[in-house]
Amino acid sequence: MPKNKGKGGKNNRRGKKDDGENKRELIFKEDGQEYAQVVKMLGNGRLDAKCQDGENRLAQIRGQMRKKVWIVVGDIVLISLREFQDERADVIHRYTPDEARNLKTYGELKDFQLVENQEAGGESDEEGGIEFEEADIDDISMPQHSFHEKKPAFVGLNY
Repeated sequence: MPKNKGKGGKNNRRGKKDDGENKRELIFKEDGQEYAQVVKMLGNGRLDAKCQDGENRLAQIRGQMRKKVWIVVGDIVLISLREFQDERADVIHRYTPDEARNLKTYGELKDFQLVENQEAGGESDEEGGIEFEEADIDDISMPQHSFHEKKPAFVGLNY
């Protein structure tokens, strides 16, 4: 058997904690760009985004971001406006919750409510809008069906 001298295999890469995402510099909007918040994921690389100017736009995730950068509802994104189609845009950057908070402190983001409510993991403590109630075991009654009764296979036929 050979000795294990190095770190090998793809499992080593899976376990790495790369903090490169936290070290990237903050990208501000330029002319022809706008900050937006994802309202609804539509599928096929498209999403519905509410822009800072108050309009909802259909945004397309650019090819370089597909399958590499995961965007979910509530994320703050930077979109590039199309000159020839006002109701459509292209997503060019996704901000992490920390970057979104930094943008808000710099005064770039003005009217997005979900920036404070976003957590780092993207998970919330809610139960998905489902309310559960406690029930006593004595209050639950069993149905009065008898599944073990023998019944003829064909009703109305005499053998």
